[in-house]
Amino acid sequence: MKILGIGNAIVDVICKVEDGFIKNNGLTKSTMKLVDESEFKKLLSNLKIEETIAGGSVANSIVGLSQFGNKVGFIGKINDDNLGNKYEEGLKKEKVEYFYSKKKEKLPTGTCLILITPDSERTMCTFLGTAGKINENDVDVNAVKNSEMTFLEGYLWDEGDPKKAFDKAINNANKAAMSLSDLFCVERHKPHFLDLVKNKLDITFANEQEILSLIDAKSFEEVVSFGKQLKKLIVITRGEKGSIAINGNDVCECDSKKNLKIVDLTGAGDLFAAGFLQGHINGLTIENSLQMGTDMSSKIIQKIGARLN
Repeated sequence: MKILGIGNAIVDVICKVEDGFIKNNGLTKSTMKLVDESEFKKLLSNLKIEETIAGGSVANSIVGLSQFGNKVGFIGKINDDNLGNKYEEGLKKEKVEYFYSKKKEKLPTGTCLILITPDSERTMCTFLGTAGKINENDVDVNAVKNSEMTFLEGYLWDEGDPKKAFDKAINNANKAAMSLSDLFCVERHKPHFLDLVKNKLDITFANEQEILSLIDAKSFEEVVSFGKQLKKLIVITRGEKGSIAINGNDVCECDSKKNLKIVDLTGAGDLFAAGFLQGHINGLTIENSLQMGTDMSSKIIQKIGARLN
């Protein structure tokens, strides 16, 4: 198997809202907030659902890689409930091997309310449900060892059981890659993430805000210096400024595509990672891999949702 993804198995519920809805509910635009079940239901009660789709950050990347024809798998915790069944069906339909046997859990399958404002930004409210209770017993060691690379998401990392699951995956991986996922995630787990980036990961994906926060940098020049000293691959998306990959003294940049009709930024980073990894695991140059990531993210932001059909 080329790549095994391990992440939060989350069903995305996509709704369009006005800016006032974000403000009135005390949300911060373009970020992800963890909510409990009652807050999730309260937010959803006044909204019209545009689409319900199996999601989760790394799962979106893995589906993208499957659509390129790669043999890929995924591990994520779901409940044996309606949404859990939908989730599993969604992965199977995309030819992703699912290394998890669902059973009745105390908590329901996780859901993420994705609120799209008129400027196409997305603000996420996630009720992790049983996804956040992943533990080391949920990680299939054989699946990890039989995969050329294991790809994890920062969203998954949390003290206790999820951390043990994370450690088990990384310690058994042939190669480990991770996405830092979200600025709040980085700020919550900064010392742990920094340790992972420096000592455990072969590839780190981040956006500009996340990497600046991670190393407490004042300027992007500091990020480039950090990347060069690290001598591991760091891939950073910079919005309209494009993307950059740093691997030792090799620094490659790629421009963003211009004049796109942006509809929804959900999944831009997930599909960028899919495109980059597609190039990387198939021996393309870093420049070409960045270009593939850019192409994939450009396609996804011109449609609703985080999956290309």
